[in-house]
Amino acid sequence: MAKKQQKSAISPLLDATAIQKAEHLGLQARTIVEGFMAGAHRSPFRGFAVEFAQHREYVPGDDTRHLDWKVLGRSDRYYIKQYEQETNFVAHILLDGSESMKYGSGSVTKLDYGKVMAACLSYLILVQRDAAAVSVFDSKVREYQPRTNNLGKIHQICSVLSAFDPEEATAIFEVLEELARKARRRGIVILISDLLDDEEKIIRGIQHLRFAGHEVIVFHVLDPFEVTFPFNGTVEFVGLEKQGRMLTRPAEIRKSYLDEFGTFLDRIRLACERNNCLYVRITTDQPWADVLTAWLGTRLHRYG
Repeated sequence: MAKKQQKSAISPLLDATAIQKAEHLGLQARTIVEGFMAGAHRSPFRGFAVEFAQHREYVPGDDTRHLDWKVLGRSDRYYIKQYEQETNFVAHILLDGSESMKYGSGSVTKLDYGKVMAACLSYLILVQRDAAAVSVFDSKVREYQPRTNNLGKIHQICSVLSAFDPEEATAIFEVLEELARKARRRGIVILISDLLDDEEKIIRGIQHLRFAGHEVIVFHVLDPFEVTFPFNGTVEFVGLEKQGRMLTRPAEIRKSYLDEFGTFLDRIRLACERNNCLYVRITTDQPWADVLTAWLGTRLHRYG
């Protein structure tokens, strides 16, 4: 019991229920990653540990303990056994902090929900001794917590997330491009966003990350009213990214809005799937603990 209280006391962003349910599932890399210390995920580098990968010819100076004596007995030739090293991964968590994320039909905005997601994912990654780097962005990265595998840094991550207040429009492509240039080791990129930006550019940014060998996970965070459009009467809609105001009767545009928005969601999902990018759609009325454990459970079953 004391352990649970300690976790929740760190920050209100750390959903104790989500962590308690999800911690035993873990977050495993499903592609080859390049970490910076020994860990639990496949690495492209060859070593002398864990899982056999291939043979190579012995050269003077090699450790004779790794000679394959069976091959020597059959062929009278000296070969060294090489193995897949295991490694830890680096997860780059990107939280969209643009003005459109301020929208919330209830007490929780998309940004509020995204902050909890980023904090909990960071905690789960750090507690299993993997590494996390956290960025909050709009048209560019505004806040950045450098890569760490130290669980003690979680309070700094939560502090930065809690304090951030969005003011600007978004430019997802530019942020993904910058990360693709700077992140030289293959890892996991987790994008948390409402994706209200140029679709083609977003997908191009994802493609560049995938081409560089990163695993990409997209959490598409939406407000339930954005999906159902339940407004009635005469309503004035206020654009959150300098898009002005519009007075209209929602009943007259509901069908066209739902058709267009549904098509947008399908395009994004299919484009992510075509680029082998995991796409998870979430609305802010869904308990994060349920979403997280269901996703991790499915992932563990499929890739574990």
